[in-house]
Amino acid sequence: MSLVQRTADFIDDVFGGMIGRVKFFISETGQMALFFSSSMRLLFTQPSRFSEVIKHMEFIGVQSLGIISLTSLFTGLALSFQVYLGFKIVNAVNLVGPTVALGITRELGPVLTGLIVAARAGGAMAARLGTMRVNEQIDALDVMGVNTRQYLIAPRILAAILCMPMLTALFDFVAMVGCWFLCVKLVELDQAVFLQRINETVEIRHVIEGLIKSAVFGVVFSLVCTFRGFFTKGGAKGVGEATNRGVVVSMVLIIVLDYFLTNIIRIYYVATGRA
Repeated sequence: MSLVQRTADFIDDVFGGMIGRVKFFISETGQMALFFSSSMRLLFTQPSRFSEVIKHMEFIGVQSLGIISLTSLFTGLALSFQVYLGFKIVNAVNLVGPTVALGITRELGPVLTGLIVAARAGGAMAARLGTMRVNEQIDALDVMGVNTRQYLIAPRILAAILCMPMLTALFDFVAMVGCWFLCVKLVELDQAVFLQRINETVEIRHVIEGLIKSAVFGVVFSLVCTFRGFFTKGGAKGVGEATNRGVVVSMVLIIVLDYFLTNIIRIYYVATGRA
């Protein structure tokens, strides 16, 4: 085989693989969208699954309080210390508070909360549903006349949407407590100036921006993980692969979507004259 022919075959393989991946991504995105819409519509039909929503809110929200609080505290401490070291060089240490506050409320709060909860609760969702699928428990529920999407999927997604903004608000608060502790108690900045600068810089819309992002991230990780778990195949190995794939894809999507959401919100502010 000539060099030209080998090169042509290589190019065909590369572009063929890329096209195949794009087709798979589009197809799976469409399946997830239909899965989400059909599941959420069923949530408002009888019988009511309100108790299931509360149960999953307890699992996603309450059981995440400890790890969110611990992570946010040290995030606030570490971030504020690094910002302090940088601003100290240019004699602008009074800007540490507002800089950290904006970074936490708009970006780090929702993103880190999404990553942590996706790893903890999203992985558990995928594993639980995958185990039910390979053990034929979901098939048994279908035989008994239970709508499995209404019973298993919709409450989990709704619980994630409701819990994520509350967990993000907790993350923001504890992180700023850590920032205050380091700036005021450890490096001895003036507390009045610290609080005044934050009050002058941070607006309620910055906090709401982060909460909106967190709700979107809740939709993303709960949808991806429940979708992977619900359609698991291949026994115990399939459960492990579904869990791993669900968590990894969720984390990547959260980071990618954060960039696009930031730009969409920025465009909205410019269009409404609030930039």
